[in-house]
Amino acid sequence: MSQTLSERSIALVKLTVPALEAHGLAIVHEMYARLFRNPEIRDLFNQSHHGDSGSQPRALAQAILAYAGNIENLAALAPAVERIAQKHVGLQIKPEHYPHVAEALIGAIRSVLGEASTPQVLEAWGEAYWFLANILIAREERIYGEQKHAAGGWNGWRDFRVEDVVRESRVITSFVLRPVDGKPVLRHKPGQYLTFWLEIPGHAPVKRNYSISSAANGESYRISVKREAFGLASGWLHDHAAPGTVLKVSAPAGEFHLPDHPERPVVLLSGGVGLTPMIAMLETLAARSSGLPVHYVHGTHDRHTHAMREHVRALAAKDAALRVVDFHQTPLADEVAGRDYDEAGLITPEWLTANTPTGEADYYICGPRPFLRAMIAALSLSGVPSDRLHYEFFGPADEALAA
Repeated sequence: MSQTLSERSIALVKLTVPALEAHGLAIVHEMYARLFRNPEIRDLFNQSHHGDSGSQPRALAQAILAYAGNIENLAALAPAVERIAQKHVGLQIKPEHYPHVAEALIGAIRSVLGEASTPQVLEAWGEAYWFLANILIAREERIYGEQKHAAGGWNGWRDFRVEDVVRESRVITSFVLRPVDGKPVLRHKPGQYLTFWLEIPGHAPVKRNYSISSAANGESYRISVKREAFGLASGWLHDHAAPGTVLKVSAPAGEFHLPDHPERPVVLLSGGVGLTPMIAMLETLAARSSGLPVHYVHGTHDRHTHAMREHVRALAAKDAALRVVDFHQTPLADEVAGRDYDEAGLITPEWLTANTPTGEADYYICGPRPFLRAMIAALSLSGVPSDRLHYEFFGPADEALAA
């Protein structure tokens, strides 16, 4: 395969940008319809993100448009490529899967665009697809190698037994996982996630990512899962994953994590169940006791939805460099400020600017999309450069986040 795209293909792909703006979502829906005719390929994907109400088709349509628009400046897409590669590794995507996607994508473009999809256009998109696919395949191969050769690492699906179940709030439950083989596990980077292959009776295999909510110890992992109103996987875990349950798990992955040696103040900012990777980061920072200023700001509805509050407070009590502030959006009638929470209402841009070191800190942000949009916009407008804004979202990126 060529290491560069031909000028002819670049020009033709750029010419398709208006068509992608108009028909991108239809192309993606057609692509998935073709792809999912093969059950083996279908089962590689998280099906909760697909369908008419799913966010993955919108995210992929945005990604294809971004690729076409940046075809001459692919460096701008490097963060997105890394995120995709990490997700693929979690899902155990391999080189042999890529031809299926190529066939489905080119077939979808031909079907939706009709006469506009000339042989020259299809050839250009085929070249563009394989150019990007080979970048991903090479990066994924390196990640698989790192996972396999690291102490406690593995490739593929490994059996883990649920060792303990802890109810953290009315909606969030933690599951402590230990490998069935009794051997060490890979020491994850705080902020990374595990991917699970869940076999739920009456359903095709279910794939889900859950952030690790504990610091690395080389022996076990903890995930903390919110029960979603219509969540197939989260509901099954809450109702059926008792101690002793065996789950199939792939090695830790993800590009959202703390550096090994942070050099600037750290602000951890989370909303709702977005606290899960933050707890792993906070435990790690507390264990290092480096004296580096750390601010943890968390927002949730009230006492009933506030998970792991006492654990976080205990960590902060042991290290004067850790400052914790809790926001309860709608405190209960019997909640007391200073005892059950620190601030009432939503986290505001004004509060962040006044109470966190926007001029020097790295911000790690996790939570629902509206929370992320609001926080990232507020911090950007406050002058925090993009290289100091790090964020994780649960589910595919779309809309403003895709940019």
